[in-house]
Amino acid sequence: MTMQIPAPASKQTARMSFPAGRIGKRLVQVAVTLFGLLLLTFFIGRVMPVDPVLAIVGPDADHSTYEQVYHQLGFDKPLWTQFGIYLSGLAHGDLGNALLTGKPVTQDILRVFPATMELATLAIILGAGVGIPLGVLAAAKRNSLADYGVRIISLAGYSTPIFWVGMMGLLVFYAWLGWVGGAGRVDFSLDGQVTRHSGFMLIDALIAGNGEVFRNALNHLILPASLLGFHSLAYISRMTRSFMLAQLSQEFIITARVKGLSEWQVLWNHAFRNILVQLLTVVALAYGSLLEGAVLIETVFSWPGFGSYLTSSLMLGDMNAVMGCVLVVGMIFVVLNLLSDLLYQVFDPRTKV
Repeated sequence: MTMQIPAPASKQTARMSFPAGRIGKRLVQVAVTLFGLLLLTFFIGRVMPVDPVLAIVGPDADHSTYEQVYHQLGFDKPLWTQFGIYLSGLAHGDLGNALLTGKPVTQDILRVFPATMELATLAIILGAGVGIPLGVLAAAKRNSLADYGVRIISLAGYSTPIFWVGMMGLLVFYAWLGWVGGAGRVDFSLDGQVTRHSGFMLIDALIAGNGEVFRNALNHLILPASLLGFHSLAYISRMTRSFMLAQLSQEFIITARVKGLSEWQVLWNHAFRNILVQLLTVVALAYGSLLEGAVLIETVFSWPGFGSYLTSSLMLGDMNAVMGCVLVVGMIFVVLNLLSDLLYQVFDPRTKV
């Protein structure tokens, strides 16, 4: 009978404390990253050739009015003092008031973000739902017409300017063919007919039981979401193809084929399962990019979302709004990375500690 010798107490303690240490290390990294991001954005904003005071008082205001607003906004204080005041307010959950609307930045972001999230969510569903099968097909049919076709589509989607695609989409599918809705989230005549609950137009229309608004909102959403999805499809399909090619060259794939497994089983049950963890990161990063990078599409389609709000704030020099948006973007990528790590452990037990 073999006796099992217990592990030394120091090793057991280290093993138990490692997850806590890992979480603590990640939180420190997140805090440092967000601080650096805020610091850089703040000082860049202060040297921009845009005068937010002039945007508030107007070009015809007298000098005393200008000086009064300048003093109220705290622009007469040193930059480090201004940044410290901003951090102090941030610690209490106060992002300041937006010059553009006069309302708290937090309230503005909560108002505009659902529109972007609705757009980006449908786009990533379309992009991943089509891009992943196309990438698998291209890898399975390497150097065939199907492979060349997928690669051409990926190249076109990745290299074509998104604002040009948006304008051409509006011209063809809205102006010429009339298949989709135009700019905005709904037609002007239907705006305000649905009470805002979640901020997602489709969900709010379903809650209200208003089928007309739901169909109209979907009609407006489908084109910009498809164009954004086409852009993410290009990236996702290309990465899927690359991952699959690496797996299909492994010895276990040859063994599976020798055993008589069908090509479908080889592709999806063996090769694809091994790239699933990598694809999680690809899709998560693509989704984060859509959430914070839909500025051009929102501009072309007059979409009242996060990107339009950030662009307007930048043009006005509204640093409270810009800093709040930057903080949200940073948190989006932090949360997506953390979710990717958790999903890694679900789909790949080897990553568990």
